[in-house]
Amino acid sequence: MWRHANVPVTPQEVVPMSSPATAPPAPNNLKRIVAASLIGTTIEWYDFFLYGSAAALVFNELFFPDSDPLVGTLLSFLTYAVGFAARPVGALVFGHYGDRLGRKKLLVLSLLMMGGATFAIGLLPTHATVGTAAPVLLTVLRLVQGFALGGEWGGAVLLVSEHGDARRRGFWASWPQTGAPAGQLLATGVLSLLTAVLSDAAFNSWGWRIPFLLSGVLVMVGLWIRLSVDESPVFKQALAQAESRKAKAEPLPLVAVMRHHWRDVLIAMGARMAENISYYVITAFILVYATTTADVSKQTALNAVLIASAVHFAVIPAWGALSDRIGRRPVYLLGAAGVGLWMFPFFMLIDSGHFGSLLLAVTVGLVLHGAMYAPQAAFFSEMFATRMRYSGASIGAQFASVAAGAPAPLIATALLSEYDSSTPISLYVIAAAVLTLFAVGVARETRHRDLAEVDSVAGDADEDGPVSDSRAQRARIV
Repeated sequence: MWRHANVPVTPQEVVPMSSPATAPPAPNNLKRIVAASLIGTTIEWYDFFLYGSAAALVFNELFFPDSDPLVGTLLSFLTYAVGFAARPVGALVFGHYGDRLGRKKLLVLSLLMMGGATFAIGLLPTHATVGTAAPVLLTVLRLVQGFALGGEWGGAVLLVSEHGDARRRGFWASWPQTGAPAGQLLATGVLSLLTAVLSDAAFNSWGWRIPFLLSGVLVMVGLWIRLSVDESPVFKQALAQAESRKAKAEPLPLVAVMRHHWRDVLIAMGARMAENISYYVITAFILVYATTTADVSKQTALNAVLIASAVHFAVIPAWGALSDRIGRRPVYLLGAAGVGLWMFPFFMLIDSGHFGSLLLAVTVGLVLHGAMYAPQAAFFSEMFATRMRYSGASIGAQFASVAAGAPAPLIATALLSEYDSSTPISLYVIAAAVLTLFAVGVARETRHRDLAEVDSVAGDADEDGPVSDSRAQRARIV
């Protein structure tokens, strides 16, 4: 059975095709596409990260008040992890319909679901009001958040990747990735402002609801912008080709991914391990560790994450542009190795209790994380053919999140509780970095791939049997 390779044999084979689907779009149009994806992902990540920060700061008291403080934090992070469990389901559903109906429709739906769930969390009664029903309702809404985010990421990065040209795809596709630090920046900034102007009693009583209710306004803005963009031209071309072959049944995107791209899915999952685990240790668990072990105030810890997130936002496009020059793999490998090596200095700096040291620890950690996160969008997009790209990229990314990001704060908190030391946590992140280094190390470089060329070769293989020898080099059997 034919299956494309991730990289052509020679650079000459990657000259962009002259079809409209692969011609560079007008600069203004591309910038509008990038802006729509960036604003949408920023809002969705704001909603998702807001929950993580609130889980570390107040949900243990509001929804699990009968537990020991550290146990309450564990239970709070458990509901946080539930959102990750729903992300693969969202990846499957949104990926399937995104590959069948288009990227834009599903991105609008994901934004509405995420914003609605976040707004509803801001209206939830607490344990003091309705008892055990409160954490149950919180968990249900967290599931909706995770389901929506599972479909958001793949569609947002593909919309940009499929509009841009191959030569600068790493740079342009990295902009939706900045939605993560932008969302973190926005969520942490709002929380930091509220904790600065409100007393602890006021914040715990009603102040924590304000950031969640603010999501309703943000979603309306994001929806207005997202509805203004066009569908991906590469997808339109692939859909037209599929319509012309209606006599032949088209396999389900999930089936096609598992048949032709199972190796790519495993590589994507392995690549996500260090990236996902390190991020949630650096940005979510740090709020627990710094306040309980290093005796740092909530405000100080939030301010450090806030400033570091701004730096993270700035460096991601730079890493993406570098991946266009030297390749996705070298940049990704640098980030994975760097994060692993940084973990012991990271906790040593936090243990000092000084704001400057805390800021340095988080900032360097997020800069190194950006080296993995920036090329990830283009890297994953370039692995899969168009009519299975939404499914493939989403499955690879979101299934990994169940084993990586979901339990990371839980595992880190449990290790701290058991050993009263940061050493096991450092070793945990280092093990993830080794796994990512292996996965990316065995992957093929993808930066020269034309996203539409794969589909033209795939169509020939499906209809006419094995591809010719000259084209088989470009669609190598793996």
